[in-house]
Amino acid sequence: MTPERPDPAVPTATYRLQLQPEFPFTAAAAAVPYLASLGVSHLHLSPVLESVPGSTHGYDVVDHARVRDELGGEDGLRALARTAREHGLGLVVDIVPNHMAMSPRHNHALWEVLREGPKSPYARWFDIDWEAQGGQVLLPVLGGPVGGELEHMAVDGDVLRYYDHVFPLREGTAELPLPRLLDAQWYRPVWWRLARTELNYRRFFSISELIGVRVEDPEVFDATHAKMLQLLREGVVDGLRVDHPDGLADPDDYLARLHEATGGRWTIVEKILADGEHLPASWPVAGTTGYDALRQVDGLFTDPAGVGELLGQYRRFAAPQTDRGGQWEATVRRAAYKVLTHELVAEMDRLTRVVVRLCATSPEPALRDRAPWALRTALLELLVRLEVYRPYTSGDTAAVVTEEAAAEARQAFVVPEEAGAVDVVRELLLGGYGDGPEHVEFRTRFAQTASALRAKSVEDTAFYRYVPLLSATEVGGNPGSPAVSPEDFHAFCARVQRDWPAMGSVLSTHDTKRSADVRAALAVLTEVPERWADVLAEVTRTGEGVPDAQLAWAAWQTVFGLGPADTERVQDALLKHVREAGLYTSWTEQEPPYEEAVAAFVAAGPCGAPGERVAAFRTALEAHVRANMLSATLVQLTMPGVPDLYQGTETEYRALVDPDNRRPVPFPAPHPGDKGALTVAALRLRARRPEVFGDSATYTPLAAEGPAAAHCVAFARSGSAVTVVTRLSSRLAEAGGWRDTVLPLPPGRWADVLAPEREFTGHARVADVLESSPAVLLERVGESG
Repeated sequence: MTPERPDPAVPTATYRLQLQPEFPFTAAAAAVPYLASLGVSHLHLSPVLESVPGSTHGYDVVDHARVRDELGGEDGLRALARTAREHGLGLVVDIVPNHMAMSPRHNHALWEVLREGPKSPYARWFDIDWEAQGGQVLLPVLGGPVGGELEHMAVDGDVLRYYDHVFPLREGTAELPLPRLLDAQWYRPVWWRLARTELNYRRFFSISELIGVRVEDPEVFDATHAKMLQLLREGVVDGLRVDHPDGLADPDDYLARLHEATGGRWTIVEKILADGEHLPASWPVAGTTGYDALRQVDGLFTDPAGVGELLGQYRRFAAPQTDRGGQWEATVRRAAYKVLTHELVAEMDRLTRVVVRLCATSPEPALRDRAPWALRTALLELLVRLEVYRPYTSGDTAAVVTEEAAAEARQAFVVPEEAGAVDVVRELLLGGYGDGPEHVEFRTRFAQTASALRAKSVEDTAFYRYVPLLSATEVGGNPGSPAVSPEDFHAFCARVQRDWPAMGSVLSTHDTKRSADVRAALAVLTEVPERWADVLAEVTRTGEGVPDAQLAWAAWQTVFGLGPADTERVQDALLKHVREAGLYTSWTEQEPPYEEAVAAFVAAGPCGAPGERVAAFRTALEAHVRANMLSATLVQLTMPGVPDLYQGTETEYRALVDPDNRRPVPFPAPHPGDKGALTVAALRLRARRPEVFGDSATYTPLAAEGPAAAHCVAFARSGSAVTVVTRLSSRLAEAGGWRDTVLPLPPGRWADVLAPEREFTGHARVADVLESSPAVLLERVGESG
């Protein structure tokens, strides 16, 4: 008997699969029976549209009208959907509206633009500043200055070849001498280093290989969404995950148009919220993908007192290499200045040109006589002080570009009159001085630059420079204040249940720098900071092959989180760490001697005998690592929202930053172990009782009573399920255990889902409830779904 297809409106739980040529649709289909047995309702697929050949992630789309051939094409996707449906599963797919691959030979739309220029019907697709660079699109693909690369270029019929690159030739130019031929094109191949300062197309962050797409244009929206909308209409796909909406010109308008086009299908957005920031209430989506939930869950199992002690140790251990003495806010600010004056110089130039032109042509006297350098300085000083990713049309820009930030920005000017540029820029952002197309363009460019800046300065720089606790340096996290109290956690959950009950919740993703189980281990260090300091003193010897103390600190924590470590995996992660930090080497200005020292240190230190000592320390704390791992798992699976499991995380899963976390996983998974059993039990309960966890469900905190009450976190869902987990188990053990702590349960009899013979009522002793596991899921006895 074929199971009924799930209601596509809202999944009960999703399972993320990273599709790639090594794991195509057929491999996903083969895994369906196993994945269905877990209890999820939908498979969550990474991007499925045509991308650059060999891509392991699919975010470099080249053709929105075709399902990717290397994955099995549209027939393969439809076959996967049929197999999934036969097992009661639907499909949710990741879409990429913000950018496409800057690969002319594979991207037909881009090829036509480079061949025909701004008059091409595809020119409206791409966010290109045709007024810059003499009307040519700058292509930063050459290995050196063009004069030294001409010998490697050759005309071949109607194309220009440069190694593996192929570019179209403008009609009638093939017979020109090479230098004149280059001048005659609608594009200009240049040394790749010029991308930093000269680029004239919008890109994804600072990645020049990805060009921005103008989905704000209705024609472009229709062309780039037609295939996915067809798959939705025909029931092949049931829901969407929208990648990086912050890069779009107008996320509000885009999401409204998408909502209408999909008929209101379940859609979540990869929106990163800062601490205290809320998703715009007007967005017609189910909510975020869940990084805000990740921050709450991780913080719940982080000891605030231990965080302070670790920070003190970090400052003593890593000084003076720490960025400005180990201050989080200062680290972020310095990283932002660095990004705007290095990686995003081209974006700053374009934004400055827009505001200079606006001021120069405005009829408002207050905007006149503003020097370009002053406007640029005002922009820079305001941008580095933004504490969120960007302002929105539907939001309060004054709460994002604050008067406090403006007051600080004015201090960058010696002459008070010149500081008026700050007020001009801020007032333009707030909607003053008119609302014409040029004003909208300025606000749009500012918002897009802000989002790129926040991602690059926080996620890709500061998170690698400020590392007292590596588990806190995660997307959406707040390393300056990583702990979350139970009260704040409960308040967050109540707000989610009220406002965004169908949002996503995640603990591990393709973008997390460390998987949830690695972070669960690292959080234990906040409970034992003194013991950690003793271990570091034992394994560290000044001057013995340590490139720098900050790197050593991060390396030891990496080994602790990962456990018995493979040298190559650790080396790859730490090499990425030091390049992203940009303190001694970087992706574009590599320092071979330093990087060689890092590699030697990893070989001899973290993964040699000293690393074995760190791994042994982890083993001694394994019970507390397990408590964090199981507790975080159960909380994510039963808190408000739709849990998304990343591939392989139904069992213990230890992974570092990509590409380590995008390795194929075996299906079916090995023996599930205690994490697997708990995961399956929670997922199957969600599937069997969707009303207990869905839109109309309730969330009720339960407060333990007694000497160890602070270590018990519990909540009820709709009066039918109760989650009970252990918080800070090492501190709990030090204090003498649970003793007489009790948990007042809601009325009725409650059975352990994993051991139904264990029943509890009334004021249950926490020691009895958590006797067999640090995390227990209870269901009311006598109810059935």
